Amino acid sequence: MSEDASTPGRDSTPEKRPTVLVAAFGGWTDAEDAASAALEHLALTWSSVTVREIDPDDYYDYQETRPTISVSGGVTRHLRWPTTSISHCRLPHADRDLVFVVGTEPNMRWRAFCQEIVEAALDLDVELAVVVGSAFSDTPHTRPVPISGSAHTAEAAARYGLVAADYEGPTGITGVLQDAFVQAGIPAISLWASVPHYLAGPPNPKATLALVRSLEPLIGTPVPIGVLPEQARQWEDGLNEMLFADDEMAAYVRELEQRHDAEPEVGMLTAMDGDALAAEFERYLRQRGGSGDER
Repeated sequence: MSEDASTPGRDSTPEKRPTVLVAAFGGWTDAEDAASAALEHLALTWSSVTVREIDPDDYYDYQETRPTISVSGGVTRHLRWPTTSISHCRLPHADRDLVFVVGTEPNMRWRAFCQEIVEAALDLDVELAVVVGSAFSDTPHTRPVPISGSAHTAEAAARYGLVAADYEGPTGITGVLQDAFVQAGIPAISLWASVPHYLAGPPNPKATLALVRSLEPLIGTPVPIGVLPEQARQWEDGLNEMLFADDEMAAYVRELEQRHDAEPEVGMLTAMDGDALAAEFERYLRQRGGSGDER
């Protein structure tokens, strides 16, 4: 994806065609970076071009979300601000375009932030918006990645075969943006991947691949998956080798497998539930005569 966050506010509008917008934001709603990685994969695959960037000064607290700097050989090469870019690509052999919204969850003024994205979507003739996220859950890494979601209407959820998520509680920028699209008259859908809560950190190519594949019927054209299947296989094999060498972790994963197999539609959990999941795992270890500190 062509991007230069050092020049916010750049605006170049392509010729208008019916368009699907897909958005993901790093941070609270991007566990294991699975959602943002899915969009980055598609944006690079289809050579999207940045058409607009949101001025970061209006929405980010730089002491909380700091800019990054690149230094090589003692020389400052590049300063990158934590902004959000809107990029466009014309799909080959398709009658519609794609718009990607990729950035970091803002720290403040969420309603104004979402309004900027909605206005850009209206300018680009967006007819469907898809907001993508990932959240920690008690799903095991050895099973298919559960994908759940929500839509603007029950009919749309059924049409796209969404596994309905039941949740009431805090939301991130993804939930606010989906509502802003609906309020503006743009049909909006969310897709969520469940990722195992016991993993140390990104990447999670298996969840990224699941999200990419789930986007295909919404985009309406075959989606190139490239090397993602091989990356997902290597990722799972590496985890198996590491986790199953630890008897306690192996037993815990097998317990999750049994629970998953009995109830395959795993409910989505929010990032805030991570502490509760960690506490549950600690209790499990104590019951077996160990503790997280003793492993």
